[in-house]
Amino acid sequence: MTDSEARRPLKVRDLTIMNKIATSLSKRNISPNQISIASIFFALLAGLCLLSIGAGATIWLSWLAALLVQCRLLCNLFDGMVAMEGGKSTSSGELFNDIPDRIADPLILVCAGYAIASLPWAIELGWLAGLLAVKTAYVRVLATSIGAPTLFTGPMAKQHRMAVITFVLLLLPIETSVFATQGYVLLLGLSIICFGCLLTLYKRARSAYQYLESPEQNQHTHTQHNNTQHTNTQHNKPQDNNTQHNRPEHNNRQRNKHEDNTDV
Repeated sequence: MTDSEARRPLKVRDLTIMNKIATSLSKRNISPNQISIASIFFALLAGLCLLSIGAGATIWLSWLAALLVQCRLLCNLFDGMVAMEGGKSTSSGELFNDIPDRIADPLILVCAGYAIASLPWAIELGWLAGLLAVKTAYVRVLATSIGAPTLFTGPMAKQHRMAVITFVLLLLPIETSVFATQGYVLLLGLSIICFGCLLTLYKRARSAYQYLESPEQNQHTHTQHNNTQHTNTQHNKPQDNNTQHNRPEHNNRQRNKHEDNTDV
């Protein structure tokens, strides 16, 4: 698998401003792994803002939370750009690329549920959204590990989840001022994320299954299996005759037998 196939396709990566920022970061003493870990820090701050909203703090905190969510997403963009375009990739890069994501996503989504804990099923939806976010990544990594192409398809991949959360956080103050309610738009956002993640899971699992069970892939797997069996057969072929003839004891017995026949 090439590096381009293993990267999430993002149009924003081609923007001039993003390339300039990535170039600037790559020239500094900053590693891609450090940028990846920074995404957890921004997610934690976003989660604290969300919990403060739930505690009745000033509603403008929702806008700050939206900004921090985007900062978290930018970390995921720049770590890859600094690693690839900046020539700072490491052997452990995949660990730092995936593990912080599995922490940051649930951190934001679960805190979003607790931010509107007074609404029915809000906490449960937050936990479900966090679990499904991890599950979508699990299916992607599993499919890749068993030979299927890397699947970044949506409709609720990582960037889509963060876009939904950002959008509803921006709408939260408007909901409060216009409708005199608080949190229903966030509840709707969590519901959309849960439904979208379920659909994403289905699409990714189906795509991996169709690829692995395709006639071409089955033929390739069958050929590899036959080649492996043939190789094992060659390596395990009995060598008893040659081994026996090369043993000193066997040679001595043959020599003694010949001498006895000569005496007779």
